[in-house]
Amino acid sequence: MITNDNSSSQKNGDTNSVVHFDSRPVSSADCRRDWVLLNVGGKHFMTTRSTLSKEESFLGRLCQHEPDLKTDVDDKGAYLIDRDPNYFNVVLNYLRHGKLILETNLVEEGVLEEAEFYNIRPLIELVKEKIRERDKRKFNDCRTSRVYRVIQCQEKEVTQLMSSLSDGWKFEQLIGHSPVGSSYMYPEGEFLCIVSKQYDRGTREDSNTSVSERVKILQERGSRM
Repeated sequence: MITNDNSSSQKNGDTNSVVHFDSRPVSSADCRRDWVLLNVGGKHFMTTRSTLSKEESFLGRLCQHEPDLKTDVDDKGAYLIDRDPNYFNVVLNYLRHGKLILETNLVEEGVLEEAEFYNIRPLIELVKEKIRERDKRKFNDCRTSRVYRVIQCQEKEVTQLMSSLSDGWKFEQLIGHSPVGSSYMYPEGEFLCIVSKQYDRGTREDSNTSVSERVKILQERGSRM
């Protein structure tokens, strides 16, 4: 605790203020009062009142003992909340560090439902933005497809081929020996280079519809991987 003894100094004609520091340690009882126990859907969560009060929300009101907010407690004194504990864990972690972290079995819509229930406005806006970004990625993925091509080249041409790839083409794989079980034998020093490119589904390109023997071999090999 800090106090400023200005009045006594001014009475004595001393213009310098005297600052007194209260060095008394915070009691363990004060520390214990900051901790709170929650029972969410049958699962207990231990956290602090300061964490729950970081944002104006139902949780902040809950731990402030507001008289108009009726709450029940279990036999351990934990506040009872009838919500999904898995999604509440996401909400609680957000209040702790301000980041949205989802387990693989959870979805953004579930977090949004909980954020709206607890009325945590910043989390609501964050989840809505994540949903928009996710839906945009899905839309773009549906409009595009990856096209693969197989290029036959000699050993001395491999380096030149790699350096000459452009216009969105990407190197995928280089095959220099006959796949196991294949009846086709590659000539010595001959390679097959597999390249790919991302295309918009609306884009049309002239392509050769015939499938060569080498492409069939690659397809057979890919089906065994």
